[in-house]
Amino acid sequence: MATVYEIIQGLSQAAANAYDGALNEEGESVLAGLNREDGNPLIDRRVIDGFNVRFFGNKMILAYHSETKLKEVYKRGFEDDIDQTLNDVASFLKKEYKSITKNSVSLKQEGETDIRVESSSRVRTWVTAVRTYIIEGVSTKTTVPQYSSDTLQDGYKKFLELGDWKGKRPDNDTRSKDGEQ
Repeated sequence: MATVYEIIQGLSQAAANAYDGALNEEGESVLAGLNREDGNPLIDRRVIDGFNVRFFGNKMILAYHSETKLKEVYKRGFEDDIDQTLNDVASFLKKEYKSITKNSVSLKQEGETDIRVESSSRVRTWVTAVRTYIIEGVSTKTTVPQYSSDTLQDGYKKFLELGDWKGKRPDNDTRSKDGEQ
């Protein structure tokens, strides 16, 4: 069984392998389920979209970002399209993780997908979607070291004693002991 560090490292590497223009071992484009992969990149207008992953305990948070048009937002099934894109990205991550580590990983969706559409003008509109997955097989128990205030307090006291007028002064200090020069 893989450690938590190895699982997170494998999923991070799988996400890193999906950059725009990535090629697999056969020289073919890597398909992660994003909209930028559709069409001909030389002729068609480029769709700017991508995803990232971050980790919190035994959870992986998958965030997707894309440019969109308002007519696509108001079209029926927009949320289903975003959900399908997130499912495609998650399946890509699982497949890429398996090819990297030779082990499988199980991701279980937790809660609903948070989809937010924002616009900066009548022309520029983008969508941001966030979904949380529970990484199966990762323990939620962590050990937190006990905080010790003694070492900090002692070190601080020693530091303050060095700078005080009563502390030891260097040999070349010619100031008077009462602070007047």
